[in-house]
Amino acid sequence: MVRRCTTDRRGRWSTTVRWEDRAIAGWAVVRRTWHVSDPRSPRLPAAEPARRLLVTRGLAVLALAVTAAYLAWRATSTLNLAAWYLALPMLLLEVHAAVGLGLFAFSLWDVDARPAMRPPDPRLSVAVLIPTYNESREVLLPTVAAAVALEPAHETWVLDDGARPWVREMAAAVGARYVARVTHEHAKAGNINHALEIVDADLFGILDADHVAHPDFLLRTLGYFRDAKVAVVQTPQEFYNVTSFEHGSGRTFGERFHEQTLFYRLLEPGKNRWNAAFWCGTNAVVRATALRAVGGCATETITEDIHTTIRFHRRGWRSVYHNEVLARGLAADDAAQYQLQRNRWGTGAMQVLKIENPLVVPGLRLTQRLAYAATLLGWFDAWRTLGLLILPPAVLLTGAIPIVADGATFALFFGATYALQQLALFRLGRGAYRPILSILFELVRMTPNLRATLTLVLPRVPRFVVTPKGRTADARGRMHAPAPLTAILALSFVAAVVYALALLGVVPITYRSSWAAIGAFGWLAINEGLVWLAIGRVRSLRFAGERRAGVRFAVDVPGSVDGTTAGVQDVSVGGALLATREALVARDRHLVSFELAAGIVSLWATIRSTRQAASGELHYAFEFDADQDVATADLTRAIFQGEYPVAAIEPVSMPEVLRTDLVELSRRARRRGLARPAAPRGARPVLRSGGA
Repeated sequence: MVRRCTTDRRGRWSTTVRWEDRAIAGWAVVRRTWHVSDPRSPRLPAAEPARRLLVTRGLAVLALAVTAAYLAWRATSTLNLAAWYLALPMLLLEVHAAVGLGLFAFSLWDVDARPAMRPPDPRLSVAVLIPTYNESREVLLPTVAAAVALEPAHETWVLDDGARPWVREMAAAVGARYVARVTHEHAKAGNINHALEIVDADLFGILDADHVAHPDFLLRTLGYFRDAKVAVVQTPQEFYNVTSFEHGSGRTFGERFHEQTLFYRLLEPGKNRWNAAFWCGTNAVVRATALRAVGGCATETITEDIHTTIRFHRRGWRSVYHNEVLARGLAADDAAQYQLQRNRWGTGAMQVLKIENPLVVPGLRLTQRLAYAATLLGWFDAWRTLGLLILPPAVLLTGAIPIVADGATFALFFGATYALQQLALFRLGRGAYRPILSILFELVRMTPNLRATLTLVLPRVPRFVVTPKGRTADARGRMHAPAPLTAILALSFVAAVVYALALLGVVPITYRSSWAAIGAFGWLAINEGLVWLAIGRVRSLRFAGERRAGVRFAVDVPGSVDGTTAGVQDVSVGGALLATREALVARDRHLVSFELAAGIVSLWATIRSTRQAASGELHYAFEFDADQDVATADLTRAIFQGEYPVAAIEPVSMPEVLRTDLVELSRRARRRGLARPAAPRGARPVLRSGGA
């Protein structure tokens, strides 16, 4: 083995490790060179400075101490037991929030803990498994093409539960092996277990059908398996469709911010400290012997990943979370996909609590139980959200006041506690916690999470439903708002009207404490605004159903069409947009070439539309012909490895969303005013009652 350390111009260093396997194949000597970057690679988050970590932990402890004192005061001095039906639920909601803060601090106490990286063990054989069911060619081909090209030497297996002939042909064309089961029980878990019986490898790299691996995916993860007790190494889930429903504006940890950033870049890494990081289904490498030791992937639940990890940990295996983006997939494009996905995950979590509850099953340490509790109990936050939405209208509609305390005193105690809690959450979130956007997503997923948690007590057998990927709609239309959010918005409006009428003496409701009623009204107004924003995000045309089969990437490189020079505007798996100065000669098929960093790639294509830009250039939209899997694989590898930006509108910031929504409301009001017929000059308004 030869080891060489080098330093680049910026002072970063890397290690090159070379193994020479002199296994003679005929007269050839087989040599494999693996380049293993150092743990200080810029793709890994920098370790948190000690002083900043001390401040973050200090704020968390202070917030928890103040919260405990506040709750003690609330329980002993402020409960209005005459309105116990409001007072006790409100206190329980506050206690639940405090427990959540405690688990959040526990989870994020140390996000930099992980074993030292080591070079891969060349004696361990590797196979990459890609389970698939109904994904389109545009989704599946980039994943398979990238997996086949990974180093070190390995086999790539496409596990097709859809038994589709074109998938078999595509896999063979790009160099992957193919298998389809005769039966399809237990969905993805059963598919992997079937592969476990026929694929001979020590380690399994597992990628979902839409997750395209970085060239270093295996090289950066295999070294952890030199520890014979490591069962699974998980890496973050990141997404390349950056204008999806889940994405926001700005960047965090060098990536476009999305709703799952906090979990994958902070909460999961934080579990390394307690040996409690769990397998998330994709972008992971699993040891085959560990998987066989626990009976394969768990099939009793629809979240086989976390369930299987619990079994690993119960039997003494270790897990590692490597906090570096090494694969990118497709996030939920619209609210329907997002809610379907969250309902499946939440339902699976409830199944885990019923079948193999990590809070009580033997074989786990206390810290591991707490780490699992932080994840599994988080699904019940939906009930707290619902309670916090219902309490203000309940106070205004009934006149019952849940709190008995001086208004100024309560405002001081509550305000100080809440401010400290939010400051602690913000610091613990290390830039990945965005209060307003977090609340909006909490509201959107409230409905599926409520349904999911109800399965804990309802006798219903959940069914594994694959989240749709790629083209999901033929026309662009608005999504329906979740019925509970619409109902709460209507209830809040009615409560606000009733409160106004009560102040005018029109309705016979009296409030024992005017400050409490004012506080409830202010709370209700804030809730209404947030619910309105959440509904607006769900129904926004920016997040309508995806009509394109593949994501388009802005690839500003030279190209040609039938030898004529052209500029490449964007490229997807299924086609491209090119610009020329002169009109192309009409033909049934054209040879389109792209001069990419990885080399020139050419495909046959058909023109689907043409338009002339303001500059005078002619823009041609091409659709690639079928049965060009090898060339398309080369193209997709070049695009994804080049990390070109997505050719789409950038995500809009929250202030811009608010401004746009307010402008739209103003326009609607003006339109309605213009549409109203004008009364004749000099005419007096006629007041009518009863019939016509």
